[in-house]
Amino acid sequence: MSQGASQRGAAAVGHLNELSPIEASAVLYLRLWCEGPDAQAKINSDFRIGLGVERGDDAYAALSRLTQLIAQNGRRPLMRHALECRCIGADESCFATMIASAAENDHEDSMLLASVMVKATVASVAACLAFQVASALKCMTRSSEAMVRSSSEPAPILH
Repeated sequence: MSQGASQRGAAAVGHLNELSPIEASAVLYLRLWCEGPDAQAKINSDFRIGLGVERGDDAYAALSRLTQLIAQNGRRPLMRHALECRCIGADESCFATMIASAAENDHEDSMLLASVMVKATVASVAACLAFQVASALKCMTRSSEAMVRSSSEPAPILH
């Protein structure tokens, strides 16, 4: 594989602010997971806070298995941008779109995107894990959107 081919997944293809909340969360959690054990503990904590301990642990386990699966069985090395970077790379976009497709119950697109990222022998496992992660992120973004809506409503004025 040429140097250019191995770096292809890092090519900037968009910005975080252009993504849906589920896609942006997927990118940020992917980046955070790749930072190591301390950052992974932060992800687990986020999931536990957003989903409760048991469901949060399950969501974290699914994200960990998915990320490890991609790292170990990728069609090429997984490329990512720095945690604080506002742009997204091609690999990150593919990951986010796979999760978003799963969140919309689009099995075909999720499977297709999984097959772009990993070897065919494990693509169905990656797609299944993407559905688990998507379900968690969907619940977390729904509850945070509800909190934002309720906090943006003006407080009643009592006389």
